[in-house]
Amino acid sequence: MTVMAPPADPFEITDEPVPADPTPARRAVASMAHLEGLNDEQRQAVTHTGGPLLVLAGAGTGKTRVLTTRIAHLLITGQTRPSQILAVTFTNKAAREMLDRVASLIGGAADGMWLGTFHAIGVRVLRRHAELIGLKSNFTILDTDDQTRLIKQLLQAEGIDDKKWPARILSGIIQRWKDRALTPEKVSADEAGEFAGGRAADIYRQYQERLAEVNAVDFGDLVMHCVTLWQKHPDILAVYHGRFRHILVDEYQDTNVAQYLWLRLLAQGTQDVCCVGDDDQSIYGWRGAEVGNILRFEKDFPGATIVRLERNYRSTPHILAAASHLIAHNEGRLGKTLWTDAKEGERISLRGVWDGDEEARTIGEEIEALQRDKHRLSQIAILVRAGFQTREFEERFITMGLPYRVIGGPRFYERQEIRDALAYCRVTIQHDDDLAFERIYNTPRRGLGESALRTLRLIQRTQKISLFEATRRALETDELKARPRKALGDLIRNFERWRAMLDGMSHVEVVETILDESGYTDMLRVDRSPEAEGRLENLKELINALQEFDSLPAFMEHVALLTDMASRDDTDMVSVMTLHAAKGLEFDTVFLPGWEEGLFPNQRALDDKGLAGLEEERRLAYVGLTRARKRAYVSFAANRRVFNQWQAAIPSRFLRELPPAQLAQSSDAGLYATYSAGHHGGLRDQASGFEYESLGVTGRRTRYRDETADDRRATEGDRVDLSIGQRVFHQKFGYGLIVAVDGNKLDIEFEKAGPKKVLDSFIEAA
Repeated sequence: MTVMAPPADPFEITDEPVPADPTPARRAVASMAHLEGLNDEQRQAVTHTGGPLLVLAGAGTGKTRVLTTRIAHLLITGQTRPSQILAVTFTNKAAREMLDRVASLIGGAADGMWLGTFHAIGVRVLRRHAELIGLKSNFTILDTDDQTRLIKQLLQAEGIDDKKWPARILSGIIQRWKDRALTPEKVSADEAGEFAGGRAADIYRQYQERLAEVNAVDFGDLVMHCVTLWQKHPDILAVYHGRFRHILVDEYQDTNVAQYLWLRLLAQGTQDVCCVGDDDQSIYGWRGAEVGNILRFEKDFPGATIVRLERNYRSTPHILAAASHLIAHNEGRLGKTLWTDAKEGERISLRGVWDGDEEARTIGEEIEALQRDKHRLSQIAILVRAGFQTREFEERFITMGLPYRVIGGPRFYERQEIRDALAYCRVTIQHDDDLAFERIYNTPRRGLGESALRTLRLIQRTQKISLFEATRRALETDELKARPRKALGDLIRNFERWRAMLDGMSHVEVVETILDESGYTDMLRVDRSPEAEGRLENLKELINALQEFDSLPAFMEHVALLTDMASRDDTDMVSVMTLHAAKGLEFDTVFLPGWEEGLFPNQRALDDKGLAGLEEERRLAYVGLTRARKRAYVSFAANRRVFNQWQAAIPSRFLRELPPAQLAQSSDAGLYATYSAGHHGGLRDQASGFEYESLGVTGRRTRYRDETADDRRATEGDRVDLSIGQRVFHQKFGYGLIVAVDGNKLDIEFEKAGPKKVLDSFIEAA
């Protein structure tokens, strides 16, 4: 028997045979200490030798341990050499951790093993065979900025308006095509759509040709080129078939189409394919992940064995039971039920509150109580569905002096779109704010380049005046060319008009006007990038924040103080992040706010993908619940302020999918019924729908279900007739007089709480 000699270069492929190394024989009888502590299912997955294997690993079931131990087992038992193993992860961090774990299990480095991300392994393959795809081996990998600049050049060369059809958006479209392994010739007319007048596919073709000319690739190419290489050159593919006897893939549920094809081509050479993943945690459909890849594993690999890891080592029985009951409502899943032999622990807290501010206050108080009980803040997380939700929590925590950090993104007032909007506000209030003026003088684009800015700076320095005043004086001369003179003239006049508006209009309306008339909101509306919608939502949340202050200067002072207070450096901090960013993390205590229809499940996801979107949202809820080890708090508000308008919020449909036995339910006084025997807080899980009773209006009942037109008419018919000057009662704010009526929204001067805008559904005649 002969085996392949390990080459000096671990990525070199050689056919030179050498006598078999006796070491594997000795390893075969070596200690099986690496198997100690594994449960039966984990051990089955680690030692499996009967063909393709899918490890369905639920949250907190030890999937990383299984994957690394399986690699170690293959080496310890002498079944293979490191160079014959290909292990694919999704992040460089995960790859490093896996390599370290394997090394600790086998008692040394696994030299020669191919372990890395799809992209990292793609680079190694393409460097070796670059000439077959029209490149040199020293090709450059372009970053996002380089990609955008190259596409912009192509658009301009074709006479396509890059302001109407931004290069950044087309870059995103091209990357999505590459995620599906669509080369330019495979992009259909329907796929191309109307972008750039239907010429997007042609620009894509030119883009790929230009990349080849400059000997460069982008990240999408690293996988797509491998697929193309192996499809066109089966002899090259056969070399890799001979090299890799064992293929292991982590987080298989997150693979896109190109990665799926990449794996399927490589897997043709071996029956030892092991994919680890969780179909219930597939939450990245918006960036190309295909949950169908894991769902059809048995079809793709006939005779495959499925091992379900269901024993959870993270969470309490209440949390697991609730999460399992929730995810069971999804139809597109392979099915598993998490369990634990841990102690029962606390039930999930489900709380209804009046509004978002009350939600932030309540959660802040709960965290303070945990802190007094010596609970580490670093083991507390707030997981939100959308980035704009962090604002209320950030402000509350800063006011309380509670240290926090935003993971996966900047703090609310540090986000680009918020800084831009605040810069407009700063210049409106104070024309001499040079830093703010310079930030937005060409945002959105007004055709103002560095040449115009240099002219303004020269005037500023020589005359020792502000940039704003320098601009005003430049407009009176011929220092500027016609186009920038007009653009700057319009901008200066706008700022002067907006400042004058502050004397006669609400500051909230003025800021809305500024964002609209400046073109900033339109800039985001035409932006088709995945981030654009979130940035618009953040601007809406900024408008909401403005309403809490009497004037724009007062709000700006508030923001400045918040920003200063947020700069403190603490190591023990509450983590605030989106549900997407939380995947793979775990905390002792998790707060899950904003479980309301339209917010969670997200309405945009439902509109775009229908049932598939709903199921992915439910998987996101499942991920959120299973991040908690000991405690989980779910909350929803009866009212949300959205872009200067109060809206009644409907509890999320996911709440009625949580089992009452695992819940401890409560609510603000007068909002919903409190817990009583046999009646879980007025929130009853019935076939007819999720029901709650309002105690504020005698005899009034609102039932959560899919509302029909008849339901809406009936509700509207039940409303109490209210008029200006009428004395009314509100459960939270007490007695007051109606001063204005706008549809279902009332302006009321409360005797103790002062002026408030409320919905008529929470008012009764006094």
